[in-house]
Formats: sequence, C-alpha cells, structure tokens
Amino acid sequence: MDVFSRTFLPAAAEAGLAMQTASRHMPVFRRCVGSGDATILVTRCSRPDRPVNGDYLLLLTHRRLVVTRQTRVLHRLRLHLNTELRELSHVTWSPDPRLHCVELAATAIDGIRERFLIRTQHPKQVWQLDALLNHAFRTRVRSAQPRIVATVAEAPAARPVTFQPVVAR
Repeated sequence: MDVFSRTFLPAAAEAGLAMQTASRHMPVFRRCVGSGDATILVTRCSRPDRPVNGDYLLLLTHRRLVVTRQTRVLHRLRLHLNTELRELSHVTWSPDPRLHCVELAATAIDGIRERFLIRTQHPKQVWQLDALLNHAFRTRVRSAQPRIVATVAEAPAARPVTFQPVVAR
C-alpha cells in the first residue's frame, strides 16, 4: 500500500466520510496525486457563492489541492480544481468558531478566485483545521526551496589563445 492510500483512508475516516464516498472519489484523487504524497486533509465543503451546484470534496496534500464535485441528480463526479500549492496565490482562510466553519479562498493559476466553505461539528475542530491550513500554506510553501532549472558552470581556466594565419593556396 502506497503513502497516499495509507494516509487518505484515515483522513477520510477522521472527517466522518462514509467509506462509500471515500472509495468513490479515490480514483479521481489518485489520478491527480502522486503515490508518494501524504494526505493532510480530506473534507466535504461547499461553495458559498454557488450553494446549489452539488457536493464538493476537498483533498489537501503536502503538494496539491484537489477538489471534486458530485452532481446532485445523477451523482456524477467532476474534477473541479487540481493544482499545486505553490501555484495558488492570495490564499486566505477565515475560521469562525461561532458558525463552526472555515472559509478558504485562493486564486488559481488561471486567475479565478475559488472560495470554499468547510463546516465542522465542534468549535475545537475549527482551530484544528486552522492549524492544518497554516501548516500547509504558510510553513510548507514559504520554506520550499526554489527549483533549479539550469546551472551555469564555472568558466574553465583561461588558456592563452594564439592565432595562426591561414594561408590560402
């Protein structure tokens, strides 16, 4: 069993997802996430600006954010968002323990602002979710080393260049 499978199932159980729901979304998530990427969070969420669009399931790993949508009538699964964390900009979240929810917002690489509302059962879970998001977006993304695309080697020791005239015959 790979790292993703070992961490996805316990995270889904901790979120209170039914095993049917988790296993139904698993193939979509597996196509988006590498087998060595550990799951930080799996949770149901909704879109505050489009509450009638269907049910969303959010997966957060150390490298990616993946959101799937299940339509209400035919229960079809659609990939809504699949992006690396470093490609997201202006990531904000607002914990609200009175309403037992956290609103997560981020701008994707295509410039579209995505907003998700994550509901919890208890106010304590709001602060746990806040700590997870802080770890994923502030600690990990800022401390990531820049990718090296190419390196330039040092110039070899200079040799005296001598030019010899070419004689045409």
